[in-house]
Formats: sequence, C-alpha cells, structure tokens
Amino acid sequence: MQIKSLKVLPWALLTAVACVSTTAQAQTPADGFMAALASHCGQAFAGRVVANQPASATPDAFEGKALIMHVRGCDAPTQELRVPFHVGDDHSRTWVLTRIATGLRLKHDHRHEDGTPDATTMYGGDTRDAGSVQRQSFPVDAESVALFQREGLSASLDNTWAMELEAGKRFVYELSRPGGRLFQVEFDLTTPVALPPAPWGSEP
Repeated sequence: MQIKSLKVLPWALLTAVACVSTTAQAQTPADGFMAALASHCGQAFAGRVVANQPASATPDAFEGKALIMHVRGCDAPTQELRVPFHVGDDHSRTWVLTRIATGLRLKHDHRHEDGTPDATTMYGGDTRDAGSVQRQSFPVDAESVALFQREGLSASLDNTWAMELEAGKRFVYELSRPGGRLFQVEFDLTTPVALPPAPWGSEP
C-alpha cells in the first residue's frame, strides 16, 4: 500500500501544478489590466494633471476644473469597459476599452450635450505588444489618422495614449507625441468620490 501511494502522489502533484500553470497562462496582461480596472466598477475618483508639456501660452482646458473618472459600462467587464472622464461641467468624454484578439483597443467617445457625436470622436488605437497588467499603450491607428487629417489636427497624427493602473492606488491616463508632448492625469483610487452625472449621450 505504501508503494502504491508513493506512485500516485507525484501524479497528483503534477496535475495540480498543471492546473495552476494553465490558469496563470490564461491571465494575459490585457486580461489582467481589464480585471484590475473592473475591480473599480461603479466607483468614481478625483484626479489632477501631473504632466502637461510643453507649457501652453493659452489657458488650458483642464486648469482649475474638477477632474473625475467614473468606471461604468461594466455589463461585460472582460470584454468592454467604459470610463467617462468629466472635466468640470463638461461630460463629453468617455474612454472605451475593448478586449480584442491581439490585446486591447482604446477609443475616445466624444459627444455634444444633446448626445450627438462630436466631429472628432471614436479615435484611438490598439496595443501592439503584450504590455503589462500595470501599463498598456495605444499607438494611433490608421482610422484615427484619417480622422485627424480630415479635421486638420496634424499635431495628433503621431499620438500614443497609455493607461497605468495600480489597483486600489492610482490610475494614470497619458497622451504623448515624439516631439516632446506629454500630458498625464493621475487619479487617486484610494478614496472614491460622489458619482458624477452620466456622460452626455448615455443613460443615467
């Protein structure tokens, strides 16, 4: 009986290890990032601009405004998350994160107060590498380049957006360009705030 037990035990251990290994492999960086963000579904957080280079000679649209992100649109959190970004009384912006076969896609849904789409909307890009559970980058896609060219936004043709997330600690939204442009808003995930209104064009 003792010999039989010794033969069975290694197989049991191997099976357990295989199961753990399979589970770990299934959790890709893209899935981990989505899961970490989804853990804050239904919550809103205050943010602040931590980088805005080069300095603008004109007043910045974000200066002196309350900056709030709200994690909502969580009906299928492993596939899509919608995160409105409120700037004072401007509720026009929503970040849309979608799980695609190659990783993640980020789009910017911009609406007017009556809910109609802005002329510059649904721009963004797809990840080109695995990234990490903490950071995902989205170089501008061809569709967005065409949109920016049509709208005369030549400075945006080389945009790269990024998101960083330390679950329960901080979330960072970033825009960068090769010429030295860097814009970052950091949100404090340690302290939820009162929920803002629904973004324009969305149901309450």
